Amino acid sequence: MGALNYKHLHYFWVVAKAGGVTRASERLHVTPQTISGQLSLFEDTLGEMLFTRAGRHFELTEAGRLVLSYADEIFSLGQELEEVLHHRPTGRPPQFRVGVTDAVPKSLAYRLLEPAVQIPEPPRIICREGKVVSLLAELAVHRLDIVIADSPMPPALDVRGYSHLLGESGLTFFATAELARRHPGAFPQCLDGAPVLLPGEDVAVRPRLTRWFNDHRIRPRITGEFDDGALMKAFGRAGVGIFSAPTAIAEQVMRQHEVVMIGSTEEVKEQFYAISVERKLTHPAVIAISRAARQELFTKR
Repeated sequence: MGALNYKHLHYFWVVAKAGGVTRASERLHVTPQTISGQLSLFEDTLGEMLFTRAGRHFELTEAGRLVLSYADEIFSLGQELEEVLHHRPTGRPPQFRVGVTDAVPKSLAYRLLEPAVQIPEPPRIICREGKVVSLLAELAVHRLDIVIADSPMPPALDVRGYSHLLGESGLTFFATAELARRHPGAFPQCLDGAPVLLPGEDVAVRPRLTRWFNDHRIRPRITGEFDDGALMKAFGRAGVGIFSAPTAIAEQVMRQHEVVMIGSTEEVKEQFYAISVERKLTHPAVIAISRAARQELFTKR
């Protein structure tokens, strides 16, 4: 076997991650013919078939999966080297690229990210919001440093990454003062028959909340379901229904949305994670976020 061509290895890696030559060509900004030719040369060099091809669909062979595992390590190390050099003092603030899933409350995201701007050399924060799958795809190609999510990395997703638990919080329920007066009584039974806004089915806390209602024999009147927590709170502020948010940010929710607290429970927990391509957190901003989350934000109240 000849010397390993790392450009060919990179083409192979992008094709494997993208699932085909056409998508890889869009990411690499080269023609599909160029990528196909480079892949053939790479396979000739290795003396192994890396893909089985069925039309435009590419499937990794056993040798291909082995090569991919090494390629993941190689390019992950390359990214770490780039980050180390990037965060050396240069006279300009380094960038800190964060993806925040739309299920994470905005005020909580701010509380989590706030320590990053208080480190000795604060970075310029670039935030992206979206669905967890699209943000993890950005993380996989090193366009993001971390993704903050309400669940660990999905096991079925073909992205190499590590989930770091930042902390967990119980739930507090809120309503406008007028709506709260219309549903008096002890918590949580006062929720029975009351109008309630629920997180969407893709939000991690939704099944836990549903089980909690069933355990307490509470049958709320569901008046809305929302993937976006900010939109749910806007409807709650308008009096459409009672809504929940992490207890860790209860004071901010009441102040920002002009609502009152109905009650709290520790039986339902929301968890929050930092997902990175690093097994061990090394980015100074991420370390500051993780430390503050454990020691301040998610301490028992």
